[in-house]
Amino acid sequence: MTSFWSRVVVGAALLPVTLGLVWLGGWWMFALVAIAALMALHEYAGMTKRLAPLMAAAYLGALLTLIGERLGGVDWMVAGFLSTLVFAFLLKGIAETRPPTTVSVGATVLSVGWIALGLGYAMLLRDIPEHGRLAAFTVLIAVWAGDTFAYFGGRLLGRHKLAPATSPGKTWEGFVIGTAATIFVCFVALYDQDWVPIWESVVLGAVIAIAGPIGDLFESAIKRDMEVKDSGQVLGGHGGMLDRLDAILFACVASYYALLAFGAF
Repeated sequence: MTSFWSRVVVGAALLPVTLGLVWLGGWWMFALVAIAALMALHEYAGMTKRLAPLMAAAYLGALLTLIGERLGGVDWMVAGFLSTLVFAFLLKGIAETRPPTTVSVGATVLSVGWIALGLGYAMLLRDIPEHGRLAAFTVLIAVWAGDTFAYFGGRLLGRHKLAPATSPGKTWEGFVIGTAATIFVCFVALYDQDWVPIWESVVLGAVIAIAGPIGDLFESAIKRDMEVKDSGQVLGGHGGMLDRLDAILFACVASYYALLAFGAF
């Protein structure tokens, strides 16, 4: 099976399951993001093994981050994340790792801050009173639409490299097409809803359109540093779990604070 058709089959299989669990919310969505977080952390460990991240601390910190969000919202989510620093430092004291503390502990804390906090903000979007389901669906579908249209737009029309040193496959043409798709999805999803006005839906689309590709480029920079092509192969043509989450992790954080700034909750 070619990479293209592998992407289509995997996407068609995962999309309804993901949206279904997000629709249910609560502990159902917690189970979804917890599994995704552990898979992504495992891929991160494989990519950054020469930095010797203390993954036992990362797994524990990630779970406490997500449990903290489920039980106490953003405050306890941050508390769970900060516990990672303590666990990593204590584990460094007894582990026989060659890289210095600043490297191994820093790589550990980065993994939880990047992956678990990003997924925690996805749950926070779903927990928005009255409009959480709409918020989560809007952000997720907008990210997927932007990524898909940027991919095909870049393949068909791409001529000018967006970030040649970091991700040579991305083009400005693809970015513009993806941005248009992202804003359109937000406009349609939030149009004629008794929640945010039209101009705010457009601004939200622009925020997602910027944050998503930055998240993608962030992962690309790490992969380039670690000299790997994909974070994994578990999702076939999509690569690894991190390759599917990279844009979502940044977009959920940015969207949450954009909606908070709008006074939407």
